[in-house]
Amino acid sequence: MILAQVLINGLMLGAIYLLMAVGFTLVFSMMRIVNFAHGEFYMLGGVFTYLAVTVAGLNFMLALLAAGLGAFIIGVIVEYLVFRKFRGDEMNAMIAALGLSIIIQNVVLLIFGPSPVSLNAPVSGAVAFGPLTIPAPRLFVFIAALAIFGMFHLFMARTATGRALRALAQDPEVARIQGIRIDRLIPVTFGIGVALAALAGGLMAPLFSVSPFAGITPMLKAFIVVILGGLGSIPGAVVGGLLLGILESFSTTFIGGSSADILQMLVVILVLLFRPWGLMGQKEA
Repeated sequence: MILAQVLINGLMLGAIYLLMAVGFTLVFSMMRIVNFAHGEFYMLGGVFTYLAVTVAGLNFMLALLAAGLGAFIIGVIVEYLVFRKFRGDEMNAMIAALGLSIIIQNVVLLIFGPSPVSLNAPVSGAVAFGPLTIPAPRLFVFIAALAIFGMFHLFMARTATGRALRALAQDPEVARIQGIRIDRLIPVTFGIGVALAALAGGLMAPLFSVSPFAGITPMLKAFIVVILGGLGSIPGAVVGGLLLGILESFSTTFIGGSSADILQMLVVILVLLFRPWGLMGQKEA
């Protein structure tokens, strides 16, 4: 029973890592940018959700949607003002992303201060599945994260914009020849990627505190997931996110503390030693 409980906790944690990693991978696969500001958009999602609930008086779901929309708009603006200037220049784009991360973190720090704040969970209690008892807030986060990913998958698979984004990821030059407006799609790509991070941050706001530094660890986890699954592979981000969540749950429960972090890093190193392109990435010629 303990093993089943730990597995369920790992899947719930993995669902959040999945959202973070899919957004990170989407931006990299389309724009070839390692977005080091991804964690700060996670943090902004938590901040926006908190403000929408406590200041604007919205219910949690509306506040979460508002946070995702706000992050999307900011992402489109940032791509147009910053990253558009560095297309084809991966090194300077990466440096710009790192600078953007520092700017966002310190702006939030100046406005809201360093003290963490908490948000009440939208649901309470626990749900029993036979001998297993799952806290309702965690189950809510798991279901909501899977629903968000499901909508993202349907968008990419069933809409004209989603199909155009997939074509752009596979071969930008062929996509351009086919008449796909790349200059219009890339800001949308960046906006969707950071919106997924913000939605993950908003979902986790009731479970953890909201602060200007809340995005540091999720950014590190997202980076680990995309390396583990395969840089640029969205299926790899899904597999890597769930795998890391399960691994973290098991190692924290049975080993604990710093030893769990060491074990996770050892697993990542072993994967890279035998499959440098990741679990589901493609080996370069």
